[in-house]
Amino acid sequence: MLRSLYAPRSRRPVIDFHTHIMAPWGQANRDELSRADPCFHTLYDNPAARLASAEDLVESMDESGISASVALNIGWSSHELCVRSNDYLLESATRWPGRIIPFCMVQPTAGDLAIKELERCAAAGARGIGELRPDAQGYSLLDAITMAPVMDAAVALNMIVLLHVSEPVGHLYAGKGTVTPEQPYALAAAFPGATIVCAHWGGGLPFYLLMPEGSKTLSNVYYDTAATQYLYRPEVFNAVIRIAGRERILFGSDFPLIRQQRALAHLRGALMPTEDETALLGKNAATLLHRETGIG
Repeated sequence: MLRSLYAPRSRRPVIDFHTHIMAPWGQANRDELSRADPCFHTLYDNPAARLASAEDLVESMDESGISASVALNIGWSSHELCVRSNDYLLESATRWPGRIIPFCMVQPTAGDLAIKELERCAAAGARGIGELRPDAQGYSLLDAITMAPVMDAAVALNMIVLLHVSEPVGHLYAGKGTVTPEQPYALAAAFPGATIVCAHWGGGLPFYLLMPEGSKTLSNVYYDTAATQYLYRPEVFNAVIRIAGRERILFGSDFPLIRQQRALAHLRGALMPTEDETALLGKNAATLLHRETGIG
């Protein structure tokens, strides 16, 4: 019985729902951007922090046996940097169709310009918005006036909204930020029609599903596993599956911060049933992204 549950693993498509790539101009102007942009500074001011191109991501996918990756933008503070970096993501998706899935970035405080940029990116193939970093971008998820136009546009355009969320306790790390579970909880309550993905296990948000009101409020929310190695022991996979259900969890590496091979090994080290592993590694992402992957 144990063998039938956990082995053998078939070669099913794997989708990494949380990666980052940076345009050549971003890598070449690292010091200047670190001085100019709060989010870039937080993530990449340390020279040891890795930056990766689209070519690097594709090479990593080939080495790791990953079929496709969601390429996320970062939380730029200016509308202009959002647009310029979105161009690179969209271009990369065109160069590697089906393998790089672009999520665009907007600055919600830019008003109508942000909505026009969402419409442009959606028309060019972007499947979502993210990784939103409100604390770095200078707004709050609790600010309905700022968030409503973006969230309403996301629903209208059938775009997924991916949020950076961190734990209110525990150790500090570069990029942890101050967006803790009560903020995406409130956003999900305010916009029940939106599809929301909370990065990094939602900073512990899945545990609110054990509350009667939490289960209803969070029915539109999913959780990615990005940077799990920095945050939790491997038991987190099976624990959250029991609480949230396997269909709500998306494998994410946080490449290039975490190498994709390492993230895959960490997930597989959790020794979860084959059906759960299949769901996390690709089936759930394929459903959200409306992709044909051949996963049964």
